[in-house]
Amino acid sequence: MCGDCPEEIVSARKGSPLILGVGDGELMLASDVAAIISRTQNVVYLKDGEILHMTAKNFSITTLDAEDVSPVVDRITWNIEDSELSGYAHFMEKEIFEQPAALENTMRGRFSEDGSTAQFGGLNISAVDLRQIDRFHFLACGSAWHACLVAEHLIERFARVPVEVDYASEFRYRNMPLGNNTLFFTVSQSGETSDTLAAMREARRKGYKVLAINNVVGSSIAREADGGIYQHVGPEIGVASTKAFTSQLLVGAMLALYLGRMRDMNFSDGVEYVQALKAVPDLVRKTLELAPRIKEIAQRYAHFHDFLFLGRLSLFPVALEGALKLKEISYIHAEGYPAAEMKHGPIALISEHCPSVFFVPSGEMFNKVVSSMQEIKARKGKIIAVATENCDLPAGLADEIIRIPECHEAVLPIVATVPVQLLSYYIADELKRDVDKPRNLAKSVTVE
Repeated sequence: MCGDCPEEIVSARKGSPLILGVGDGELMLASDVAAIISRTQNVVYLKDGEILHMTAKNFSITTLDAEDVSPVVDRITWNIEDSELSGYAHFMEKEIFEQPAALENTMRGRFSEDGSTAQFGGLNISAVDLRQIDRFHFLACGSAWHACLVAEHLIERFARVPVEVDYASEFRYRNMPLGNNTLFFTVSQSGETSDTLAAMREARRKGYKVLAINNVVGSSIAREADGGIYQHVGPEIGVASTKAFTSQLLVGAMLALYLGRMRDMNFSDGVEYVQALKAVPDLVRKTLELAPRIKEIAQRYAHFHDFLFLGRLSLFPVALEGALKLKEISYIHAEGYPAAEMKHGPIALISEHCPSVFFVPSGEMFNKVVSSMQEIKARKGKIIAVATENCDLPAGLADEIIRIPECHEAVLPIVATVPVQLLSYYIADELKRDVDKPRNLAKSVTVE
């Protein structure tokens, strides 16, 4: 803004997002759609290096070389009601309870007619070319990185293809050897995460195809990627990711099915997998019914200053996510570990003042997880167990048991995430924290 041109605002985009809102007789400038959705659903996403000149009624866009740019006006598909509390105490609470509908939206129209596999319309890579890929490389930050760790487990388990997961912030500073037949995925809810965007550009600079998994249509990552998958979960206002995270888990599980059916997975296993995915919204609804019980547990444990979250295989990243959620919104120190790693150092932290949250699945890992729980109990540690319904835990081993529905291993991480989201939320609420806007954090990290 300049005193010599009082009727004009000039802006330029370099790195961080910039959006022009085109309203009824008015123009608005913002970095996020949520800031202007109450006034207009028509927006123009500026690209890096573009300059916007706007007055009260008109605007023009040029490049740094003063070349005119023809603006593309996109229409936002959600409305202001999606960004209101609608009777909930916080956006985080609302978004936790929106997860069944959000997951249904993520899956909608993405299964084959014969019900044996997933299908994605925007990958922009043929099945023939996809079969030539011999390694997948995922790049993400924060909660999205945890979702990638689950995807790594599922893709290797069901598609039998090696997967590498990197922090996007570290990738472009490493001089790592990369194979010729590698496909990259970037995962970011906002599609504006600076480190993830920079990592994607680095991978493309090296000549690799990069696909994006993100939630915001028109975001920088969505526009610059070679193809991708939209999550379709609607706006996520709370800083701590909830429905976007479980949607990322679901997309990873669907991707594992899609790749698996392309390779070794037979038809009947594919049908069983699809049925498991379609059951996820109802499984999450059933788990959300545990909220009153989890709130009682949270009130009893809100005064502790340290927590451990422990899980095995695909539930280890859920342990990391549970610890992150608690840290983000309650400011309580928490760590996530593979359950078996507990005795390689973290067991020194165990005391009656440091509770442990265990993820206890049925199957081959049950006895091993129970053994780790017994080691903690022997050292007077308190235990909160998130266990599937048919797990027969020894009497008195856990101080608190949260029973989640028994389900297919591909969707177990999604269902197991919900109780720790609720636990973290209710602990933070009990401590009177600003749940939606925790200190020092931003929804989209748009600077390096």
